[in-house]
Amino acid sequence: MRKWIRERAHKLRVEAHAVWLAARDPRTPLFAKLIGLLVAAYGLSPIDLIPDFVPILGLLDDLIILPLGIWLFMTFIPDPIWAEYIAIAEKETERPVSWRGALGVIALWFASVALVGLYVFSWRYW
Repeated sequence: MRKWIRERAHKLRVEAHAVWLAARDPRTPLFAKLIGLLVAAYGLSPIDLIPDFVPILGLLDDLIILPLGIWLFMTFIPDPIWAEYIAIAEKETERPVSWRGALGVIALWFASVALVGLYVFSWRYW
């Protein structure tokens, strides 16, 4: 069961990435571009129809809306373009994760929050 879930999650990630790539291609029809950009925006947006912290339903809306949006996008895009971008997205999702890069970004966020905190604290007691 776990293997199936991981495979489905990987496939959804690859397809969502392919939608983003194909939506920016000039060969993609305008209507498909609009659908693709909406699907990508919904997938990346922290604002959902049902918040993710709601048990079961919070993640269920993502598991229903994203695949439906991808399917709708696929119906309006030519098959050769879709196959091209699926291959590109598959290749790009296979690259290893940079833990150093992730730690660097986290360190920058902590430093930014600390600087803002120091700034606010210094103004409060000035």
